[in-house]
Amino acid sequence: METKKKALGKGLEQLFSNTVIDFDNFEKDIVEENEKNVTEINIDDIRSNPYQPRKTFDIESLNELAKSIKEYGVVQPIIVKKSIKGYELVAGERRTKAAKIAGLKKIPAIIKDFDDQEMMEIALVENIQREDLNPIDEATSISNIIKLRGYTQEEFANKFGKSRTYVTNILGLLKLPDEVKKLVEKKNLSMSHARVISKIDDENKAILLAKKVITDNLSVHDLEKLSQEEKQVTKVKSKSNYDTKYRMFENIIMDALNTKVRVHKNKIEVYFDGVNELEDILAKMHIDIEDE
Repeated sequence: METKKKALGKGLEQLFSNTVIDFDNFEKDIVEENEKNVTEINIDDIRSNPYQPRKTFDIESLNELAKSIKEYGVVQPIIVKKSIKGYELVAGERRTKAAKIAGLKKIPAIIKDFDDQEMMEIALVENIQREDLNPIDEATSISNIIKLRGYTQEEFANKFGKSRTYVTNILGLLKLPDEVKKLVEKKNLSMSHARVISKIDDENKAILLAKKVITDNLSVHDLEKLSQEEKQVTKVKSKSNYDTKYRMFENIIMDALNTKVRVHKNKIEVYFDGVNELEDILAKMHIDIEDE
């Protein structure tokens, strides 16, 4: 058993050591090496990989796959690991779900032994390379792989054949409020729209803008224009609040020193008319001046 685990670990390390990561070939190699070990297992005994980052599945796509399975069967076996009770999916969750829809009770599978770290890495890599993954789940997968493997964004982009800009933009979606993320997951909000909204710091404004995109059917260009206008308003309000607070401090200090005071640009300017008035001000500040 230990020899098998080492071999699998080596295979996984080989996957990550490749210049470009290709999960399909990794899965294909496992299937080819274990063609004689394919067995039928009960679908009801299978549960999802506990490290599966994908939260949503396209129902229409699953139904299409289910129709294909009804006609041709499950062409490629799934990969599972034995768990305390039943099996945990390593690869092939869409096939498993579609097989259930198709009414299958059993599904062809290859049973292999993977540890928790391998299960997590395999789930993340598989999902990143699936085109039907929604942007939020993809962003989560990318973020987790970067943390797990210690990649820079550029290293990740090279490994997975994506542009650095794409990686930066999609990771930015993780800053979105949960309510907006759900709109992206349900495809009510496009990734392009979500990318613009992700640059809005105010959570409430981000949610309002997202809803406005849907209700007013705003284009990305319209949204960018609106977003810029919103930022300008926020900037003016922020400066106004800043000035108001400074004025408050000025009044407090003027009352205490009984002279003109100006607070601005991280400075306090105290005005006085002659040495006598300066001494009075210093006395009010409890600063003793000894005559030489």
